[in-house]
Amino acid sequence: MSFLLPCPNCGRRSVYEFDFGGEYHLRPSISADPAEWPQYLYLRKNLDGPQIEWWYHRQGCRLWFLAERDTRTNEVATTFWPKENARREDTKATASAAPDTKD
Repeated sequence: MSFLLPCPNCGRRSVYEFDFGGEYHLRPSISADPAEWPQYLYLRKNLDGPQIEWWYHRQGCRLWFLAERDTRTNEVATTFWPKENARREDTKATASAAPDTKD
């Protein structure tokens, strides 16, 4: 099934120009327990629905980026650079840590 994937640098292109890099998940820290590395390298969630994935624009700008794609429909909600994902995660962590102010 073909679909258009919007590269953050080049714009919308055929998915055939890209290489799929797998689902995104955080890399363990250098001081992580050695048991975490096999989980990072080999285990995947394989979600049925929206997930964040790595993509490489092989026939374009030759840059890696992240895409939020629904695995059921191949609909791409957004694409962004990895550094933007760090900001998104920081925002989520801050929002979840914020006290509930409803009375």
